[in-house]
Amino acid sequence: MSQGLEEEIMADDHAERVHPDSHPSLVMGMIHALHGLKHVLLHERNARIHLTFAVAVFIMGVVLQLSPVELAAVFFAVVLVFISEIFNTAIERTLDIISIKENSRIKLIKDMAAGAVLVAAAAAVMIGVAIFAPHIVELLWPA
Repeated sequence: MSQGLEEEIMADDHAERVHPDSHPSLVMGMIHALHGLKHVLLHERNARIHLTFAVAVFIMGVVLQLSPVELAAVFFAVVLVFISEIFNTAIERTLDIISIKENSRIKLIKDMAAGAVLVAAAAAVMIGVAIFAPHIVELLWPA
């Protein structure tokens, strides 16, 4: 690597490029993260729906006495959906900054982000059915 390129890479230190309002400490970073989560929950109907299902599924898992591994799989699936929803919201908000006018390319990007949430939600449903169905069948028709 050439000397000039090495100096350019070293000069491109992330600390010199961060936003002035970025988190200077771990606590402030967590406060900013919680602010983002609060925003998603207050302003995104789908995130509230996902959270409602997450709580219901967790309660159902406890009531049906799922094994720790089954609960972990369900929890992972729920978290995957919620994380997808947060990223989808962040992508949509970013694209809205770029342009609020009708734009087919921006629409496609938003559709793809929403598609990722749909894939995560479909996978979570399949995991839920695979885990909960045997317990529900056993509850309804004990051996």
